[in-house]
Amino acid sequence: MKSMQKGFTLIELMIVVAIIGILAAIAIPAYQNYITRSQATSGLAEVTPAKTQFEVAVSTGKAPSVTATDAGFIGVTATDGTYCNMAVTGTTAITCTLKNGHGAKINGKTITLTRDADTGLWTCTTTVEANYTPSNCTSI
Repeated sequence: MKSMQKGFTLIELMIVVAIIGILAAIAIPAYQNYITRSQATSGLAEVTPAKTQFEVAVSTGKAPSVTATDAGFIGVTATDGTYCNMAVTGTTAITCTLKNGHGAKINGKTITLTRDADTGLWTCTTTVEANYTPSNCTSI
Protein backbone atom coordinates (compact mmCIF):
# COMPACT_ATOMS: atom_id res chain seq x y z
CA MET A 1 0.00 0.00 0.00
CA LYS A 2 1.28 3.42 -1.01
CA SER A 3 1.32 6.19 1.61
CA MET A 4 -0.09 9.61 0.78
CA GLN A 5 2.14 12.66 1.03
CA LYS A 6 1.15 15.11 3.77
CA GLY A 7 2.27 18.76 4.08
CA PHE A 8 3.95 21.18 1.69
CA THR A 9 7.09 20.82 -0.34
CA LEU A 10 9.99 23.23 -0.01
CA ILE A 11 9.25 24.76 -3.42
CA GLU A 12 5.66 25.51 -2.47
CA LEU A 13 6.80 27.27 0.70
CA MET A 14 9.41 29.28 -1.24
CA ILE A 15 6.75 30.44 -3.69
CA VAL A 16 4.55 31.66 -0.82
CA VAL A 17 7.48 33.54 0.76
CA ALA A 18 8.30 35.16 -2.61
CA ILE A 19 4.68 36.31 -3.06
CA ILE A 20 4.64 37.82 0.44
CA GLY A 21 7.95 39.58 -0.31
CA ILE A 22 6.59 41.09 -3.52
CA LEU A 23 3.43 42.32 -1.78
CA ALA A 24 5.50 43.86 1.03
CA ALA A 25 7.80 45.60 -1.49
CA ILE A 26 4.75 47.31 -2.99
CA ALA A 27 2.82 48.01 0.22
CA ILE A 28 5.54 49.48 2.46
CA PRO A 29 6.50 52.47 0.22
CA ALA A 30 2.82 53.20 -0.45
CA TYR A 31 2.13 53.21 3.28
CA GLN A 32 5.11 55.50 3.97
CA ASN A 33 3.80 57.99 1.38
CA TYR A 34 0.36 57.82 2.99
CA ILE A 35 1.85 58.54 6.44
CA THR A 36 3.86 61.51 5.13
CA ARG A 37 0.80 63.01 3.45
CA SER A 38 -1.31 62.52 6.58
CA GLN A 39 1.33 64.26 8.69
CA ALA A 40 1.34 67.26 6.35
CA THR A 41 -2.46 67.35 6.52
CA SER A 42 -2.27 67.17 10.33
CA GLY A 43 0.01 70.21 10.29
CA LEU A 44 -2.62 72.10 8.31
CA ALA A 45 -5.30 70.93 10.75
CA GLU A 46 -3.27 72.30 13.67
CA VAL A 47 -2.98 75.77 12.16
CA THR A 48 -6.48 76.11 10.66
CA PRO A 49 -8.30 76.97 13.95
CA ALA A 50 -6.14 80.09 14.26
CA LYS A 51 -8.04 81.58 11.31
CA THR A 52 -11.00 82.18 13.60
CA GLN A 53 -8.96 84.11 16.13
CA PHE A 54 -7.27 85.97 13.28
CA GLU A 55 -10.69 87.03 11.95
CA VAL A 56 -11.79 88.12 15.44
CA ALA A 57 -8.68 90.27 15.74
CA VAL A 58 -9.34 91.88 12.36
CA SER A 59 -13.05 92.45 13.01
CA THR A 60 -12.37 94.11 16.36
CA GLY A 61 -9.88 96.51 14.80
CA LYS A 62 -6.74 94.80 16.05
CA ALA A 63 -4.01 94.25 13.49
CA PRO A 64 -2.75 90.68 13.80
CA SER A 65 0.97 90.68 14.30
CA VAL A 66 3.78 88.44 15.37
CA THR A 67 3.06 88.88 19.08
CA ALA A 68 0.24 86.95 20.68
CA THR A 69 -1.04 89.85 22.77
CA ASP A 70 -1.21 92.31 19.87
CA ALA A 71 -3.16 89.90 17.73
CA GLY A 72 -5.50 88.85 20.50
CA PHE A 73 -4.28 85.28 20.26
CA ILE A 74 -4.09 83.74 23.67
CA GLY A 75 -1.47 81.03 23.39
CA VAL A 76 -2.11 80.38 19.71
CA THR A 77 0.72 82.21 17.97
CA ALA A 78 3.17 80.48 20.24
CA THR A 79 1.68 77.09 19.53
CA ASP A 80 4.16 74.28 19.53
CA GLY A 81 1.92 71.59 18.13
CA THR A 82 2.52 67.95 17.45
CA TYR A 83 3.33 68.45 13.77
CA CYS A 84 4.15 72.15 13.40
CA ASN A 85 5.28 75.37 15.01
CA MET A 86 2.78 78.09 14.20
CA ALA A 87 3.40 81.81 13.88
CA VAL A 88 1.52 84.86 12.62
CA THR A 89 3.50 86.28 9.73
CA GLY A 90 2.98 89.97 9.20
CA THR A 91 -0.63 91.10 9.23
CA THR A 92 -2.10 88.72 6.69
CA ALA A 93 -0.71 85.21 7.14
CA ILE A 94 -0.43 82.30 9.54
CA THR A 95 2.51 79.98 8.94
CA CYS A 96 3.03 76.40 10.09
CA THR A 97 6.60 75.13 9.94
CA LEU A 98 6.52 71.34 9.96
CA LYS A 99 8.69 69.81 12.66
CA ASN A 100 11.54 67.36 12.33
CA GLY A 101 10.82 63.78 13.26
CA HIS A 102 7.62 63.44 11.25
CA GLY A 103 8.93 62.32 7.90
CA ALA A 104 12.16 63.45 6.28
CA LYS A 105 10.29 64.53 3.15
CA ILE A 106 8.35 67.25 5.00
CA ASN A 107 10.82 68.36 7.71
CA GLY A 108 11.13 72.15 7.82
CA LYS A 109 8.57 72.70 5.04
CA THR A 110 5.93 75.38 5.55
CA ILE A 111 2.18 75.63 5.16
CA THR A 112 0.94 79.21 4.92
CA LEU A 113 -2.64 80.41 5.25
CA THR A 114 -2.91 83.89 3.72
CA ARG A 115 -5.89 86.21 4.15
CA ASP A 116 -6.83 88.60 1.36
CA ALA A 117 -7.43 91.93 3.10
CA ASP A 118 -9.98 93.06 0.50
CA THR A 119 -12.15 89.94 0.22
CA GLY A 120 -11.42 88.18 3.52
CA LEU A 121 -10.83 84.92 1.65
CA TRP A 122 -8.11 82.55 2.78
CA THR A 123 -5.66 80.74 0.51
CA CYS A 124 -3.32 77.94 1.44
CA THR A 125 0.16 77.57 -0.04
CA THR A 126 2.91 75.19 0.94
CA THR A 127 6.50 74.25 0.20
CA VAL A 128 5.67 70.56 0.69
CA GLU A 129 6.17 68.42 -2.44
CA ALA A 130 3.04 68.19 -4.58
CA ASN A 131 2.38 64.50 -3.88
CA TYR A 132 2.33 65.14 -0.10
CA THR A 133 0.42 68.43 -0.22
CA PRO A 134 -2.95 68.57 1.56
CA SER A 135 -5.78 68.56 -0.98
CA ASN A 136 -6.89 72.15 -0.31
CA CYS A 137 -3.38 73.64 -0.55
CA THR A 138 -1.28 74.69 -3.52
CA SER A 139 2.33 73.55 -3.67
CA ILE A 140 4.80 76.31 -4.53
